[in-house]
Amino acid sequence: MSGSLEIRAPAAEEAEGTRSQILRWLKQVGDSVDENEPLIEIETDKVTVEVASPGAGVLREILRHEQEEITPGELLGRLEPGAAAVVATTARAPAGAAGQGSPVRPIAAAAAVTRVAPGVAESPLSPAVRRLLAEHGLEAGAVRGSGPHGRITVEDVLRAAADSGATPLAEAPAAAAAAAARLPELATGIRRIPHTAVRRRIAEHMVQSLLHTAPHVTTVFEADMAAVLEDRARQREAFARHGVPLTLSAYFVRAAVAAIRAVPEANSRWTESALEIYEPIHIGMGTAVEGTGLVVPVLRDAEKRDLLDTARGLDDLVRRARSGQLTPADVRGGTFTISNHGVSGSLLAAPIIINQPQSAILGIGKLEKRAVVLEEGDEEKIAVQPRCYVTLTLDHRVMDGHQANHFMRVFVQSLATLAGIAA
Repeated sequence: MSGSLEIRAPAAEEAEGTRSQILRWLKQVGDSVDENEPLIEIETDKVTVEVASPGAGVLREILRHEQEEITPGELLGRLEPGAAAVVATTARAPAGAAGQGSPVRPIAAAAAVTRVAPGVAESPLSPAVRRLLAEHGLEAGAVRGSGPHGRITVEDVLRAAADSGATPLAEAPAAAAAAAARLPELATGIRRIPHTAVRRRIAEHMVQSLLHTAPHVTTVFEADMAAVLEDRARQREAFARHGVPLTLSAYFVRAAVAAIRAVPEANSRWTESALEIYEPIHIGMGTAVEGTGLVVPVLRDAEKRDLLDTARGLDDLVRRARSGQLTPADVRGGTFTISNHGVSGSLLAAPIIINQPQSAILGIGKLEKRAVVLEEGDEEKIAVQPRCYVTLTLDHRVMDGHQANHFMRVFVQSLATLAGIAA
């Protein structure tokens, strides 16, 4: 198409991984598009990213469709710059292209068109925000944006919906059809849920780590959380005045930093010629995201943070993970991982699969009150304490049992005494 602008998939370094698929097109063939306007949502190995329009004009051709796998830099469609929009529901591929002139498959329209009220500065809306506005029947102009340059966030929409008492609207026909396609098939009793690129990559990564890369070993300790809970109750209001929630995860990160300082091998990578120990401590926090699965945003330079900065960084990562706003850089470069599986009720998980090429992963079980036997001199007594099981699953090529146990002793002692937690 002479004079057209090419729409291409992000390069590998931008998309964080080589396997990805088109989640949805945000425009149909024939729609007008502004330069840098979000045009496509792509689901990569780890996160969902937006592809912005390379220029202003009209979307004339779609070459790769929703749910199709794509490769970095692949041509996805073409834009006619400077053209006027026309109503079009189908388009024909050029002669010799895939499909041999058959109509391009129509792309489902968004559930609702979002209009900005007069006098309100228009700013890009993320797909998640557009969907929530449509579901609750809200106009963008009625929502006050708290993001950069007044951009509306997911939290802004949810807050506005709660204030107005709005309830989600019925599903649009396209969404209802998609939901119906996932219902059990009456003839066979089988329900098929297609794998997403994220779920396929997680599965391959776990199998590769456990069966083909690292010999996994798990050590289990029990942590006394009484001192942490007392400190949290004492400091929670002060943190709230800074706009930061003080979670138990912040304490786990600080204790993990103390343990890594004692056993640096936990923060390393095995290679065939040498063990590479990282000086910076970049801790990934496993975060469950509805509809996506587990993502692991990375808190960078954890060794340089105090408790307040740790809590602030974790809050930012978790918020953006759950609102679909993580960037590829947010999930790249972790050197150690924490999986707080106890938040969903799990007492113990072993082994937790190591996030290659890292050498260890820390598991945190459910916090609960337990009866324990305490020794005071020659006497023993039973007391009730808040405790949780903690596990360290390690690459046995990197560490032996005594190193893993030393790591865990430092970790649980830091929690019990708050040693190294605030620093």
